[in-house]
Parts: sequence; structure tokens; C-alpha cells
Amino acid sequence: MLDGPVILVVEDEPDIQELICYHLEREHFATVKASTGDEALHIIKTSNPSLVLLDLMLPGISGIEVLKTIRYVLQLATLPVIIVSARTDESDIITGLELGADNYLPKPFNPKILVANVKALLRRAAASGQTDIADVSQIVSGHLRLDVVRHEAFWNDDPVLLTATEFAIMELFAKNVGRVFTRNQLISALRGESYPVTERSVDVQIASLRRKLNDGQNSIKTVWGIGYSFQDTQ
Repeated sequence: MLDGPVILVVEDEPDIQELICYHLEREHFATVKASTGDEALHIIKTSNPSLVLLDLMLPGISGIEVLKTIRYVLQLATLPVIIVSARTDESDIITGLELGADNYLPKPFNPKILVANVKALLRRAAASGQTDIADVSQIVSGHLRLDVVRHEAFWNDDPVLLTATEFAIMELFAKNVGRVFTRNQLISALRGESYPVTERSVDVQIASLRRKLNDGQNSIKTVWGIGYSFQDTQ
């Protein structure tokens, strides 16, 4: 039985699979390999990996079908999944993110960026799993502090006056540091999938948040053609 984080690398190209595993193992992660979607799902069901690196173009079951199964059949909502794919069409990226991928890295990838993403998602997963019930009213991320009970926001301990919707967006961001959200994901998370709002409305809310955060406005990153993410600035 392996101790510590175990990374499942789902990749059908042996050279790329070995390269990914090499860089992860240099950082003292344990790795498990899968070359097909069926093999990946079997490992996920039986071995409980800490994070999945998922290619989309796989023999048999596609990466998208693997992701759907993880999120909707196995109902593993908190298992971190990073798509690593040569498919870089905007529609592919949006589909992957909307199905629940935590991030999308294009090939060819920078190994340092890949490892940094793995570490960030594992930190987030560990933090969410260790939250004390007594502390859930306070969310702290870098210079940002949210009091969920009082609906109060602070940046560098200075109060930031937010509307209810703006506060909800910041709460979602603070709980998912580094995750990229599409505009549709933000709409669905905040109001439900039937909420009658346009993607332009989300852009307006983000612009307002940036103005109100002043020195912290750069913590909300635009991922061009996809959506937004919040980066810990501490």
C-alpha cells in the first residue's frame, strides 16, 4: 500500500506517460499508469488515487467519457482531475471544464507548470478535507478573508463592500483557489442551471469585483476564451 498522494497518469503515448511520471516522481509523488479509459476507471474504483492526469484521446473510452463517469456515475466530485491534451480547441477546453475538470493543460506542456498544478490541487483538496466545522464561517485565502455568516469581506483587513452575488462569487473562488471556472459554471454554481442570466452579466460582476478589491484586483485572472480563476496572492 502506497503512502501519501498517488497520481494516476492516464496517457496512451508511452513516451509522454513516462515523461509525466518522471517529473512527478522527482517531486516524490507515487504514480500509477493507465493507457486506456477502461484501465483508468478500474484503477479509480479499486485504488483511490489522490489526483488524475487525464488525456482526452484514448483508445476505447475517451477521456471525456472517463471524466463523465468520475463525476456523474462514481460521483467523485472532490477527486482532482487535470486534463492534459493536445486537443486545444476552445470547445474541447470548455467541455472538459464544464464536465468538472479542475484544469486543462495543453500539450506540449511545461513540466514545471504541470507539477505546480498538481501540488496546488492537492493542497486545495487537503485543506477542504481538514476544515473544522467551527471554522467554516471564516474563509482565508492569501490577503482575502470572508466571514460567511456575516457576509463580510476583507482584503488586507480592509472591508470590501460586496453585493450578495459578488460575495457568492468570491466565496466560490476562495474555496477553489487556482481552479478555472467557465462563465456557465459560475452561473450554475451561483443560481442553478436555469438561472436566466447572460455570460455578459458574469463579466460585469467580475469587473465590479476587481474595482472593489483595489490592490487585489489582479488576483482574479482572466483565462481568455474560457472564464476566470482566483489565484492565491499570499
